[in-house]
Amino acid sequence: MMMERRNRDVVLSHRFLKSYLCVIFSCVFLGGFTFSTFRLLFRERFRPALGSTWRAPIMRATGDKSLISLGVSLRETVMLPDQVLLFLKYPRPARLFTEEDFQCVYYPANSSRPFELKLKQPPIRIDGRDFDEQILRCRIPPRGFNLSLDLNRHRNIINIPVGYVHRWDSVSYEAVFDRDNTTLVFIKGLNLRRDRAYNPSRFECVYGWDFRRIKFLLRSELLSIGQEVGRCETPLSVLSGPHRDDFIKVSIRLKGKGIFRTVAHPVRLSGPEPPAEKDHEMCICTMLRNQARFIREWVMYHARIGVQRWFIYDNNSNDDIESVIGSLSSAKFNITRHVWPWIKTQEAGFAHCALRARDVCNWVGFIDVDEFFHLPSGLILHDLIRNLSGDGSVAELRISCHSFGPSGLKEVPKKGVMVGYTCRLATPERHKSIVKPEALNSTLINVVHHFHLRDGFEYVNVNRSMLVINHYKYQVWEVFKDKFLRRVATYVADWQDTQNVGSKDRVPGLGTRAIEPPDWSGRFCEVNDTALRDRVLEYADPVTHLLPWQASQQVTDSLVVEE
Repeated sequence: MMMERRNRDVVLSHRFLKSYLCVIFSCVFLGGFTFSTFRLLFRERFRPALGSTWRAPIMRATGDKSLISLGVSLRETVMLPDQVLLFLKYPRPARLFTEEDFQCVYYPANSSRPFELKLKQPPIRIDGRDFDEQILRCRIPPRGFNLSLDLNRHRNIINIPVGYVHRWDSVSYEAVFDRDNTTLVFIKGLNLRRDRAYNPSRFECVYGWDFRRIKFLLRSELLSIGQEVGRCETPLSVLSGPHRDDFIKVSIRLKGKGIFRTVAHPVRLSGPEPPAEKDHEMCICTMLRNQARFIREWVMYHARIGVQRWFIYDNNSNDDIESVIGSLSSAKFNITRHVWPWIKTQEAGFAHCALRARDVCNWVGFIDVDEFFHLPSGLILHDLIRNLSGDGSVAELRISCHSFGPSGLKEVPKKGVMVGYTCRLATPERHKSIVKPEALNSTLINVVHHFHLRDGFEYVNVNRSMLVINHYKYQVWEVFKDKFLRRVATYVADWQDTQNVGSKDRVPGLGTRAIEPPDWSGRFCEVNDTALRDRVLEYADPVTHLLPWQASQQVTDSLVVEE
């Protein structure tokens, strides 16, 4: 936590600071500005501090504006290490606002004239096109400042103060009603060891509309708990209501300790019964951050070998991911983006995705965007799965991963990773899985690489001559260095941290700083392996010699130029 706090010390841009300095000097010349403000700015470091030291009314608006006429309010607020998530709530009927409608407003917490000294910045972005899922993202305010929103509407500026702010590392963040009417609660801060279930009797589940009124909360039994997922017995009064406009929340209480803060509103991701027939034989779930430039190749290749559906859990990307997925969707690839802002929750995100995919997919592969299924036998995935799943007791295929190195390259290969990187380590590193979501254990415990299965089901290790994963793990330094920013897995330390330096997740000899070794392009090269490259080159257009993802990129680029 101390490392995170230090990393958050300076969170606003130089432009923000310059803007504020202009306000300060203006106030000095106009009078009424105290020396304590200079001390705040120049003697203390910036730290994230959202609070209610300035007692704002529930709503502050110019003109005669009510909540109903405003059309939007704040449902929840969560502070991440590098941004603040503001979950918007709309009444019915209403229109969804856009990024251009809002301004993030920063004002001194203890000033007698807070809104005379306020500064505004545009939001980082706004996510979601649903009334109940829209998330506005603001930069974290510096120490001693509060955050609110300005909404520009009908030439009036309506200010919406921010109330209680939840910490990202200690909160119930998602919840799902399952088919059996139990509730799955995804929670950060339990700090349970991975890959094991715990005694649920130490906990209980708590439901309510207002967690400030403890005596009105409903309590129920916790049926199971492991890692970041608990399964609750849902009270009948919750199942019979409420209306969508009146969200109930759920959390978990550690007996004798207290209730975890919550922003988790249960939703349904599947029907009450398994469908008689599913739409897709083979799907893929992934979680990514800033991988837009690689996703075309990944999707278009896997479509050729039998993948029919893609679920993309977007973990706070700030690149062009939304438009790339939109262009793939327009090209008839069945791909959807799901905003998943919760950091270091890959295992929980995969569990959530398994629930989402369960009604439409017989089998789901859980791989990263730099991992590619390769079938040396020439089969497609459907045939391989049919051959290996046998009498139905096999519910998980574990596939070895070959890790490829930079292969002598110093720039991103133009034809894509499968053609560009052809030299790898001799021994496979780890494995990834294709699983049958109907067969998952009720705890949904997974360690990214594989899941726990229900009794009566088993896994098989797939022979590498039939199926292997080419993991383009050690790419050119320009790409690889991004791994130092943040790791998405729960139980893996960020590479800039000094803990677990000897972990297999890290690269031997690199340390904790993103400094390129002089021999990087030649590392991790023990075996020349061109098998997948040779097959992929057969996909090239005979006239242009472009691969499908290159041609798709050219079309997109030409449309952007025309616009």
